[in-house]
Amino acid sequence: MTSPSAQKPHPHNRPIIGITMGDPLGIGPEILVKALHGNKLHDFCRPLVIGDPYIIQLAFSQFSIPLVLNQITRPEQGRYKPGCLDLMPVSAMDVKMPDLTAMTPEIGQAMADYIHTGVDLAMTRKTDALVTCPITKTGLKMAGSPFHGHTELIAHQTRTLKFAMMLAGKTLKVVLVTIHIPLAQVSKTLTRDKIADTILLTYTALKTRFNIPHPRLAVAGLNPHAGEDTLFGTEEQNIIAPAVRAARQQGMNITGPLPPDTVFNHALNTGCDAVICMYHDQGLIPFKLIHFKDGVNITLGLPIIRTSVDHGTAYDIAWQGKAEPDSLIAAVKLAVFQAHNQTDPGTCNG
Repeated sequence: MTSPSAQKPHPHNRPIIGITMGDPLGIGPEILVKALHGNKLHDFCRPLVIGDPYIIQLAFSQFSIPLVLNQITRPEQGRYKPGCLDLMPVSAMDVKMPDLTAMTPEIGQAMADYIHTGVDLAMTRKTDALVTCPITKTGLKMAGSPFHGHTELIAHQTRTLKFAMMLAGKTLKVVLVTIHIPLAQVSKTLTRDKIADTILLTYTALKTRFNIPHPRLAVAGLNPHAGEDTLFGTEEQNIIAPAVRAARQQGMNITGPLPPDTVFNHALNTGCDAVICMYHDQGLIPFKLIHFKDGVNITLGLPIIRTSVDHGTAYDIAWQGKAEPDSLIAAVKLAVFQAHNQTDPGTCNG
């Protein structure tokens, strides 16, 4: 299983990629300025940062990044060239480094506003894709948001009812049927329709945004040995297998449910394009073992392209110069690739 890397297009065909700054207290500002300095992102896209000018200037100073800040109010005003960071300011936090220590409702609201602005730009086709830096659920909660994170917030704003989380890397792609719920609730949450929807979202995305004409999918079981003829559980027989059969009857190349402890080895050795997993850690543990630094989080089912870093705010190393921009660079490249390959309605060329 391979994931594409962004290719260098003609200078006039570089998509505009909106990049939200994320939580100002986390590593978002650091990985942003590092990614835009010396990594040649401008060769294949026009990166537009959505965030705060004071925080970005603070990051320039803190990490000795020699970029010029260009504040704009519309994407078409951007310079989009090396040595320059084009910023659409959404907040204005005139703070010094010692004061940037604790989450407040104001910071939480600014963090949410970056996302809202980024989604609006993508929905109105002023940008070709949205890439998000990490946020904290605590900040959203302090700002009064009812959502747990990016995925739910963006799905609500885009009025998307059916969506799924994909984690993508060069070697492995996994898609989750259930996401952030307690393990004890997974079995009660799984339904044939939910699994069938996840399979269809995955199959469609691989065709329309990853340029894979005939995707090959593998589906993990829930229980040890995939239930072993109901000896260890009935979810495979009653819920998962019927959804897989229905997908196969629709013409999809799909295998499963396979034992969770062998499904990933099967996928890697047979060239499967993605593995459908029943719960969060079932997919994330093997994925992060392989793609801890360069994994990309993608929301499937949205009317816009949205990718994200596959890590959190990392408060333990924030503003210390230790954060690496690898996942953000990979997220931008994968957003660019999808923008060039998108074949579903609403395609924007930037």
